Amino acid sequence: MLIPSLKHNVITSYASQIYLIVISIAVLPLYIEYMGAEAYGLVGFFAMLQGLFNLLDFGLTPTIGRQTAHYNAGIDTALSFRQLFRALSLIFIVIAIIGGGVLFALDDYIAAHWLKLDKLSIKDVLFCLQVMAVCVALRWMTGLYRGVISGFEQIVWLSIVNTIIATLRFPGVLLYMYYFGFTIKSFFVFQILIALLEFLILLIKSYQLLPKVSLQYPIGWSIKPVKPLLSFALTIAFTSAVWVLFTQLDKFVLSGILPLADYGYFTLAVLVAGGVLQLSAPISSPIMPRMARLEAEQQYEQMRQVYLNATQFIAVIVVTAGIVLAGVAKPVLYAWTGDIHLANQAAPILRLYAMGNALLALSSFPYYLQYAKGNLKYHLIGNIISVVILVPAVVWAATYYGAIGAGWVWFLMQLIYLIFWVSYIHTKLEPNINVIWFKTFLPSLVTVSIFILLTAQWIEYSGERSIILLKIIILSFCSILIAMLSSVRMLNILKAKVYRGAV
Repeated sequence: MLIPSLKHNVITSYASQIYLIVISIAVLPLYIEYMGAEAYGLVGFFAMLQGLFNLLDFGLTPTIGRQTAHYNAGIDTALSFRQLFRALSLIFIVIAIIGGGVLFALDDYIAAHWLKLDKLSIKDVLFCLQVMAVCVALRWMTGLYRGVISGFEQIVWLSIVNTIIATLRFPGVLLYMYYFGFTIKSFFVFQILIALLEFLILLIKSYQLLPKVSLQYPIGWSIKPVKPLLSFALTIAFTSAVWVLFTQLDKFVLSGILPLADYGYFTLAVLVAGGVLQLSAPISSPIMPRMARLEAEQQYEQMRQVYLNATQFIAVIVVTAGIVLAGVAKPVLYAWTGDIHLANQAAPILRLYAMGNALLALSSFPYYLQYAKGNLKYHLIGNIISVVILVPAVVWAATYYGAIGAGWVWFLMQLIYLIFWVSYIHTKLEPNINVIWFKTFLPSLVTVSIFILLTAQWIEYSGERSIILLKIIILSFCSILIAMLSSVRMLNILKAKVYRGAV
């Protein structure tokens, strides 16, 4: 089998991801405008359910991807690989039926007692919840097929399909509702059609890629092939489950506390703030293997420099973006949606989650250091401690203070983690790097924060939206420039690049 170009895979995957982020955020104001905030709250509840369903993955999706790669490398035989795929298929089907069935059975309770409805009819909500159960089960099954397709390195094909499905799922639904009505029922009817289409496309492609085996060697229906892989799968499952719980807990708790319309505003604010983390995602892919290689080659100083330079880059770009977004939250939302009421409702939440996500982008770096050294012990311990504190804190804050309370918990948790736990990890793994590491981003963080505090009032929270947007863009570029100028390390990197270009 011809091995696809890694460069093409990376570029295509990254382009697809950017496209998905842009269109998923761009259509949100249209959802709220045409369906209403309460209906969009139900859409946010649907997204939260899909996130929580990932708790049931048990590390199986990355496991099939890894074993597919092993088969391609000649480590596994075609028969053993097909037996593993059959075993995992059985497990996925059982979980999909049980999980979807439980959601289907709980629709009455969720509609009548969990969600706080106002204008939506209970009948329509029940229908939507039943559709959600089927959609979640179908999308859960696609995880298995995505693992196989990724393992065969068909990333370009998968990225194209993801782009098409995302186009249908986000802007495409608006066209469907234009003809069939801008109602929440129309929205979810279209979603189940797209979920079924996605399921069938990925199912067919997976079976096209699976190796053929002779009929004289039956594949069988046993789940025994999974047993040797349980240790690997459960290790991934534990860290993944902790992360899902960490990121979805506030959304789950608030879905049962806030009126559905307010939950819609909360969901919108959290999604926009999530763009801050998306900016940091591309940095991990190149630096993790590079740091691991340098550590293995005992080039410790070079590894430290990669670590510090990457931190500075994230500080200048991602942290600056978080500070700017927090400082001009209301103008950003108004320029984006044109809805003053929405901007008033969502801005305080956006401000807290934007700052929290900026801090989370920084506090993720010690994980890269642990990865390079091959020791994730402190990462697991930190996640466990965070969840143990976060669960009761979010429940208490959300119960008494709503979305603002949850936002404050999120921000303070990231701040405490960054100051104390990151310092502890550095002390254990690189005792002399902690002070230097904080010095790489504190100057830019402080100067940009002061700049935004002094200039944010320049952007009025009303008036011509195009003018507001232009001012936000100017303020953002000025903030990045200030962050770069306040960073000696970043200036040295730029000077070195200019010097090499001149030579």
